Amino acid sequence: MTMKDLNSYAAEKQQMCIDNDTISNTLFQEYGVNRGLRDENGRGVLTGLTRISRIDSFKEENGKQVPCDGELWYRGYNVRTLVRTLGKEEYGFEKTAYLLLFGDLPNQQELLEFSGVLGRSRTLPTNFTRDVIMKAPSKDIMNSMTRSILTLASYDGNASMGGIDNCIRQCIQLIAIFPMLAVYGYHAYNHYENDSSMYIHRPDPMLSTAENFLRMLRPDNAYSPLEAKVLDVALMLHMEHGGGNNSTFTTRVVTSAGTDTYSAIAAAMSSLKGPKHGGANIKVMEMMNDIRSHVKDWEDRDEVRSYLSKMLDGEVFDRKGLIYGMGHAVYSLSDPRERIFRAYVERLAAAKHEEKNMNLYNLIEELAPELIAEKRHIFKGVSPNVDFYSGFVYEMLGIPMELYTPLFAIARIVGWSAHRLEEMVGMNKIIRPAYKSVMEEKE
Repeated sequence: MTMKDLNSYAAEKQQMCIDNDTISNTLFQEYGVNRGLRDENGRGVLTGLTRISRIDSFKEENGKQVPCDGELWYRGYNVRTLVRTLGKEEYGFEKTAYLLLFGDLPNQQELLEFSGVLGRSRTLPTNFTRDVIMKAPSKDIMNSMTRSILTLASYDGNASMGGIDNCIRQCIQLIAIFPMLAVYGYHAYNHYENDSSMYIHRPDPMLSTAENFLRMLRPDNAYSPLEAKVLDVALMLHMEHGGGNNSTFTTRVVTSAGTDTYSAIAAAMSSLKGPKHGGANIKVMEMMNDIRSHVKDWEDRDEVRSYLSKMLDGEVFDRKGLIYGMGHAVYSLSDPRERIFRAYVERLAAAKHEEKNMNLYNLIEELAPELIAEKRHIFKGVSPNVDFYSGFVYEMLGIPMELYTPLFAIARIVGWSAHRLEEMVGMNKIIRPAYKSVMEEKE
């Protein structure tokens, strides 16, 4: 059968799937089942317990749940404190990774040892870059990385061996080489598909994760301390998020079946690359590019407001009636990551002479909640989430859009690894959710 014939057959059968697989909201209500494991107020159905992280978006007052400014906690530490207490020239990715993996903040000696282990683990098998990463390069770097992750299992003589120590070893190795898989995958694509020059820089074991990412990405290896610092904070803020997100839940479900680390992380990657999960900052950047091309005066409040209003009415941009980067499925009043990150964004914008762009972001942040409240009758308050600014930061750092979601993965693999370990140690039971059949019997 030719591809044309197969496409034709699939198109012919499409309506049958739509007719037979549609389940109405009425049935979900009738049986008390929460679509997407979320109730009508957006709260998640409890599916497990964790000591790794926590999100606060409501507080209890007089027996009632009241919206509050969001807070994010890693192993009992407020992420705001973790970022604020970093020294001026100190990077936090390694320290925070240690905390999430092992449950305690490292002392100076433990941090040096862990950073050294990560640095020495930034190596790929002989000829792996040539034989795997450069073979069949793809614009979809997440797919390229996932293929590499699964292939790495064949280079590991203990890939499927049980044991917490083996899992720790594998997770550390993957955390260490994720920046290499992402950057090398991009360079291969950029060379073979875009006909650009290719350069493969080896990581420096003495440098931090953020520094190595910029060093490997850029032709001249050069970066400023501020650039590395801002990227480091971005990685810290994306590292973990409460355990209830799709890719982390995927990690735990697959881990509970007893599979190996490479398969579990590859499954998480497949979840994260979904546009409903890991690609939010790309939509923000596409939206901002659209606004900049259609709004003549970025400082004209009325002109910006008018265009945002048309966006909410589904008249412009992608016509979906959304202002991307505004609001969050979990946080009610504010996203703590955005509030922490914004100060670093402003510093980088000043250093890059991007004040005009920064002012446009500030204006949209001010106007969008007002318009959303008017048009959607949402009066609890809508605030920007961390994705509103992260794409702007990556753009100022010269990071290509193809690497935005892979950067998310470079951070989030730490959280995935922590949850994989907790699932193995603390749960040790396969996750088997229940589904209510609403099938109609046929003669």
